Amino acid sequence: MQNSDDLDRINRFKNGDTAAFGEIVLAYQDKIYNLCRYMLGNAHDAEDAAQDVFLKAYQALPRFQPDASLYTWLYRIAANTCLDYRKKPVFASLFGDSGEGERLVHDRASDAPSPEQLYHSKQIGRELQISLGKLSPKLRAIIVLKEIEELSYEEIAEILAISMGTVKSRIARAREELQKSMQKFREQNP
Repeated sequence: MQNSDDLDRINRFKNGDTAAFGEIVLAYQDKIYNLCRYMLGNAHDAEDAAQDVFLKAYQALPRFQPDASLYTWLYRIAANTCLDYRKKPVFASLFGDSGEGERLVHDRASDAPSPEQLYHSKQIGRELQISLGKLSPKLRAIIVLKEIEELSYEEIAEILAISMGTVKSRIARAREELQKSMQKFREQNP
């Protein structure tokens, strides 16, 4: 279901107010960038992909039918764009270091974590990065949408244009592969 702000922006854009698209970008740029970042593994590729997402959305918005939410529609474009990026031969490394030594790591948010807690958190983040990098693009997309973006099964099915049964089976398979991969990592890196 469309929220009223999105409907207003869409209608204004379709009526020639291109500034309305800027409002859409401002409303969703962080979420789209974060999705791209998790799916592609580094900031540079995520920035490029997010720009591509909004370019595609700008071009397609005049034909957009608000039977789905704008949010879901943008996520579908983003997921497909990231999957396309993975197919490009120039897409080199996944979930590793970027050129600037940047890493995709989830540190626990706390007031004063101990050095041991920080180390443990970074180790888990590293294990997760490596394990996510080993998943196929389809399994990575589904697990990122479910576990990181916290979307519902229905939203994922709509974004990826697959059935509910496929969503559930891919999530189960992705979780199983992640678990096995993380276990192997721990065994090889005690």
